[in-house]
Amino acid sequence: MASESVKTFFSSPQFAVVGASTNPAKFGHKVFTWYHAHSLPVTPINPASPSIETPFGVHPTVKALVDLPDPEHTSLSVITPAPVTLNVLKEAKKLGIPAVWLQPGTWDEAVLKYASGEETEDGEEGGYEGAVVAGDGGSGHGGWCVLVDGERGLKAAGKLKRRGLGQLVGEGCADVND
Repeated sequence: MASESVKTFFSSPQFAVVGASTNPAKFGHKVFTWYHAHSLPVTPINPASPSIETPFGVHPTVKALVDLPDPEHTSLSVITPAPVTLNVLKEAKKLGIPAVWLQPGTWDEAVLKYASGEETEDGEEGGYEGAVVAGDGGSGHGGWCVLVDGERGLKAAGKLKRRGLGQLVGEGCADVND
C-alpha cells in the first residue's frame, strides 16, 4: 500500500469517485473536482443525486459501481465511512476494478485487512486483489490523500498536466468523517 500502488492507480485510463458529493465543503466534492482540475476522465458515484456541479461544469452521476461503463479500466477513489468502504471493496473485486485509493477516514482494521488480500471476519475468502493506496503514509497527516499526494502520483504515471490548483479544490486532507 505504498508509492508503487499510487503509480498503478494513476495508470488507469478512467477514474471514479465513490462518495462524490454535491456539497463543495465535503471531501467527496473536493476529490471529484481535483480529478477535473487535472483533466482526468472521472465518473461521480452518488446514489442520491443525478448530477454534481463543479467549476468545470455539471456532471451526471451513476448510482453504483455496477453502473460504471468500463470498471476493468477504472481506478476508484473511495470517500465513504469504513463499514461502507468494506462493501465497496467487495464490489470492486467482483467487477475487476484494478486499483482503489482509500482516502483518510475511509478505512479501519477490517478494511485494511481485506484491502491487503486477507479474508474477512465473516469468512469470505481472499480480499481485494488490485492495487491499493491506503493506510499510513503519504505526505499529509492521516494517510494517503489524493489532494496531497495525487500530483506526485500523476507525475510518476506520466500524466501530470496541471499544477498549483490547491486553492481551487481546497488544500490539504482530513478524515472524511470530519
